[in-house]
Amino acid sequence: MGAEKKKVLVVDDETSVRHMLRLVLEGAGYRVAEAACGTEALQRLQDEPFDIILSDIRMPELDGLGLLQQIKQLGVDGMVIMMSAYGSIDTAVECLKKGAYDYISKPFKPDEVILTLRKAEERIRLQRENLRLRQQLSKKSDSHKIVYRSQVMERLLTWVARVAETSSPVLITGETGTGKELVARALHRQSDRCKQPFVAVNCGAITAGLSESELFGHARGGFTGAVQQKAGLFEEAAGGTLFLDEIGELPLELQPKLLRALQEGEIRRIGENRPRKVDVRVLAATARDLREAAANGEFRDDLFFRLAVVEIHIPPLRERREDIPLLAEYFASGIAAREGRPAPDIVPAVSEALAGHFWPGNVRELGNFMERTMIFCRGDVLDLDALPGEMRRQDRSSQKDFSLKKAALRLEKEYIRKALTATGGNRTQAAKMLEISLRKLLYKIKEYGIE
Repeated sequence: MGAEKKKVLVVDDETSVRHMLRLVLEGAGYRVAEAACGTEALQRLQDEPFDIILSDIRMPELDGLGLLQQIKQLGVDGMVIMMSAYGSIDTAVECLKKGAYDYISKPFKPDEVILTLRKAEERIRLQRENLRLRQQLSKKSDSHKIVYRSQVMERLLTWVARVAETSSPVLITGETGTGKELVARALHRQSDRCKQPFVAVNCGAITAGLSESELFGHARGGFTGAVQQKAGLFEEAAGGTLFLDEIGELPLELQPKLLRALQEGEIRRIGENRPRKVDVRVLAATARDLREAAANGEFRDDLFFRLAVVEIHIPPLRERREDIPLLAEYFASGIAAREGRPAPDIVPAVSEALAGHFWPGNVRELGNFMERTMIFCRGDVLDLDALPGEMRRQDRSSQKDFSLKKAALRLEKEYIRKALTATGGNRTQAAKMLEISLRKLLYKIKEYGIE
């Protein structure tokens, strides 16, 4: 099937002109309607859509300029092309300033009319393509959406909106998988820096030897292998936001330079003597207890206080269980849309089973779980049979044998045992693996009577 014919509305008070244009345009493959004046054209435009409006300027009652103004005020879709006599060029230019796409001088040749309409068609195509791309980008940005129902998250996002209005550094804390980067992006999106770059870096993913170059850049010959100059992440984020994830993993030797960048608003590339001013808002995130790390000499306390001008803590999923069913629906809908199939209805028993799970990996673990579950759920309903056997057994045993609170405590004890076994009994390392403070781990060991 070929492309749909474009609809053109010809507006002119001269019958002969309208008739001639109809013949020319229909011969070129357009669908044509006519209007003898601006008032009649407005009525037709409100009754049906047109891709292109080809209008004379000089007409009784409502002239072409008045028609153009009405079209723009009413938000009527359609590309407007004006027709003018040789003596009306100034008026035609005024129409262009007021939103017309183009104009054709009378008397005109048929080829000239067709060429102008073809260019208008291309503009329409580009506009629709841009709209499609913007919609796709909007869908992608939906991946950064924070889904919640709980009051604790509502309060947190209210606080985020307030903090976004400032340029102060923010330290975002929370367990792995709680959505710290989502909160960072929300801070950026709601700030006056939203049109500038958002640059994210995982401090735990870059080696100590390269971290300074990554953050601050280097000059050509600044070190062995630096064959050309390179801007660092601070400069890439100029005017916008730099998000330092896992800030607790930043090497100690680099921390004074980060502190200086925060305090002075300037950085120095490796191999350069002069500093460079940078306008960047720094957001940092960590699953570690930085206060304890600072007390143990593993993190500079002055850097901690500079980063934590504002601190936002994201609660773990087990402390906001009412969000779990909504998140599960969100993940299931996204996965189904990606695969081009309808989202399944999640039965209440499944929602209850998901809400009763401990989710040590938080939202990230729930998302991965729903991805696996959707592989085996091919129908319109996601019921208990679609869940892995372990989840079904846990759901039945939790109803018969113990409460959710007891189940959570038992899982916590199991994780502590596994961490201690994995580290050969090294409690400091086990605390890091569990992403809790050493003091808290010692308390838990005593509470559970773990040998």
